[in-house]
Amino acid sequence: MKVLIVLMSIIFSGPLFADRIKDLTNVAGVRSNQLIGYGLVVGLNGSGDGGAVPFTGQSLRSILGRLGVNVDGVLSDFDVAGTQANSIPADNVAAVMVTASLPAFAKPGQTIDVNVSTIGGATSLRGGTLILTRLRGVDGEVYALAQGPLTSTGVEVNAAGDEITIGVPTSGRIPSGATVERIVETPFNQSEYVVFNVSTGDFTTAKEIVDKINTVFGDGTASAVDGVSVAVRAPADPNARVSFVSLLENLDVNPGEPSAKVVINSRTGTVVINRNVKVTAAAVTHGPITVTVSATNEVSQPNPFADQGVTAQIQNADVEIQEPNNKMFLFQPGVDLRDIVDAVNETGATPSSLIAILEALKSSGSLRAELVVI
Repeated sequence: MKVLIVLMSIIFSGPLFADRIKDLTNVAGVRSNQLIGYGLVVGLNGSGDGGAVPFTGQSLRSILGRLGVNVDGVLSDFDVAGTQANSIPADNVAAVMVTASLPAFAKPGQTIDVNVSTIGGATSLRGGTLILTRLRGVDGEVYALAQGPLTSTGVEVNAAGDEITIGVPTSGRIPSGATVERIVETPFNQSEYVVFNVSTGDFTTAKEIVDKINTVFGDGTASAVDGVSVAVRAPADPNARVSFVSLLENLDVNPGEPSAKVVINSRTGTVVINRNVKVTAAAVTHGPITVTVSATNEVSQPNPFADQGVTAQIQNADVEIQEPNNKMFLFQPGVDLRDIVDAVNETGATPSSLIAILEALKSSGSLRAELVVI
């Protein structure tokens, strides 16, 4: 009992600035899978596809036929000219694509959320109901069945030629709208090792995780495959393996410092500089030059006694150049983030000016960081 208490104290105690392995990594093979399907939404208030697309009517005819409804002569396919003859208008029906994310370890009978989006001429899915739709994986197998009323927050209003749209009325969501029908096999219980993948690949972080696991559970328990993956020997029994992974996920480690980066959003003028950014010796000055040109139109009159005097128009122009007296600031070798921000703030530089300064420092080779423009 004393050994267990000591072990648990080691696992769940750590520095306040440390991160859990759970927050830094994900278990290989434990992932969600994307599902997709094609279906129909019915019960719309005249906002469906109508005769805009041919496949809506074809799909409706196929579904009614499978339900035992005789649709011969009632629902016709589109002819070569693209028009429908002897058909029921599909104003209350919309063809949609249905997507969902199947979580890892999902079991038959569990429910998942689905997203529904129009692919035809429907203008709104508000008030509609998705009829039974098969959701398939990338292998073509059916993994879930979706059906139910949609929740659509978008609204579109037309009146007297004016149109107001709030949100996106052509897409909706069905909470718990699909039932899982098939299990996706995972390698979690089939391998001798459990592999943890570091979310942000870093050799230092991978080394810290290996050292922490080996310190708690003994040498040889974990080994680094590369800068992203860490392989850990795990018990063969599924119950013991789950408990073991739970202990591993809650270990605290000190991740490696991220590489020096300056991220610039050119659209919003946002600049983010992490604390590892350094600048070598550089002198910087920044300030716009303002040129003002003012023109005045005057009229020149001849003297009253002048012989053959002519009135003439004269245009005078004044040019004024203004250059702010901005001081040059000097970056010493190895200056850190705080000094960079303080120096730029002293010049009164705007965000766009700061971006120009950083780009110039990068071009000169003085900025020891990766410049990322998004």
